[in-house]
Amino acid sequence: MAKDTEVGTEYAPKDYQDPPPAPLIDPEELGKWSFYRAIIAEFIATLLFLYITVLTVIGYKSQIDPDHNGEQCGGVGILGIAWAFGGMIFVLVYCTAGISGGHINPAVTFGLFLARKVSLVRAIMYMLAQCLGAICGCGLVKAFQKAYYVKYGGGANTLNDGYSTGTGLGAEIIGTFVLVYTVFAATDPKRNARDSHVPVLAPLPIGFAVFMVHLATIPVTGTGINPARSFGAAVIYGKEKAWDDQWIFWVGPFIGAAIAAFYHQFILRAGAVKALGSFRSNA
Repeated sequence: MAKDTEVGTEYAPKDYQDPPPAPLIDPEELGKWSFYRAIIAEFIATLLFLYITVLTVIGYKSQIDPDHNGEQCGGVGILGIAWAFGGMIFVLVYCTAGISGGHINPAVTFGLFLARKVSLVRAIMYMLAQCLGAICGCGLVKAFQKAYYVKYGGGANTLNDGYSTGTGLGAEIIGTFVLVYTVFAATDPKRNARDSHVPVLAPLPIGFAVFMVHLATIPVTGTGINPARSFGAAVIYGKEKAWDDQWIFWVGPFIGAAIAAFYHQFILRAGAVKALGSFRSNA
């Protein structure tokens, strides 16, 4: 058996085969409890994600509010907000990865669907659960802190002053690409077969990717990179401004996820070369 070798490093030989692609439509999974358990896990995880992160955003804005004797350098700052988003993703991916895969983001689900990691039915149900969870999470924040929620914008994503639509769209595309590319790399079954520690550590790089992207793009769009997060906040906040640029927070993440799926599957994993080789061998 040939050894899996990289520059300067040699690994013990291990049997490995790429898992078969998920069927486009899988009627059998509709009769399995594990399918509905995964949907519930995605709903609860996204609810908790929005609850903690939106509370952090609103808390920060109230702490720097001059009407409350706040200071611009007070509160958790952008760094604290980025940690809240990245830290919650780390925690929730760790908790739900073994149940639903820990997507917690329609863009992640979309990217994995394009790579044939999940079926169309599962992808649609995950996205619905994520959006509903986001709405409920923001609803809890508003129920507990209605005055603060309305005054400080409800954590809704908007294109900040001084930035063009193209800049905002580009920030969302690149930011989501970083996230979804990290998800593919961290959950690559070939790496998991070769390095036993990789599955255990997978939530860590995913959480750090979210953290780093927030540091870069909070000043531009408030950082979406998750259509459910942007949609849930807009629905509960309900003001017109939250809907003005809502399309950016759907189109950008979906484009970024599609590019990441193509890059990982067809460039890094040589999917295009394998497909061409298979075509030639059958010709």
